[in-house]
Amino acid sequence: MQEEIKELIAKGEMLPLMEEFYTIQGEGYHRGTAAYFIRIGGCDVGCHWCDEKESWNADLYPPTKTETIVENASKYSKTVVITGGEPLTWDMGPLTASLKKKGMQIHIETSGAYHLTGTWDWICLSPKKIKLPKNEFYKVANELKVIVHNKDDFRFAEEQASKVNTDCILYLQPEWSNREKMIPQIVDFVMQNPKWKVSLQTHKYLNIP
Repeated sequence: MQEEIKELIAKGEMLPLMEEFYTIQGEGYHRGTAAYFIRIGGCDVGCHWCDEKESWNADLYPPTKTETIVENASKYSKTVVITGGEPLTWDMGPLTASLKKKGMQIHIETSGAYHLTGTWDWICLSPKKIKLPKNEFYKVANELKVIVHNKDDFRFAEEQASKVNTDCILYLQPEWSNREKMIPQIVDFVMQNPKWKVSLQTHKYLNIP
């Protein structure tokens, strides 16, 4: 039975589901939009400031049939956000195909560290220094969201911005635990470099998931 489950996971027909919930998108371009979040377990990127470290170990979460995930999502919203962890650790083809059949708008939040699978209406690329995005992401990203933890992240942000397509929207977002220190620097940077926009984790200010 375990081997059968492993095969289904490898095909993307089952996924390690960490959590799923209906809420308001708090970040980036679609902030303020009602959306159904599907958080998939598993990530080896290893950001030291990650606020979802419990998502890293996929073995902690029950392998769940994609049709079950889709059925749950379809009860709540036409907008679905796939996040993690790093969702592209797994094949997103079957999940997104089934969501599309339900007429859903499908967004992904990804580091870009793994090859792109699935069909997406919006790709939020949030690159990390320790495991850089695959080149394929730069031409398809709808928004680039760089998390700013220290001054060197501004250099990294500009480096990443030089690679994305011309339609990609550029965001700088303060790392939550360091926000009081970095927000003034982000504001100053964006005022000097207005191609960038400020993204805040508004869901945390609103005290919602």
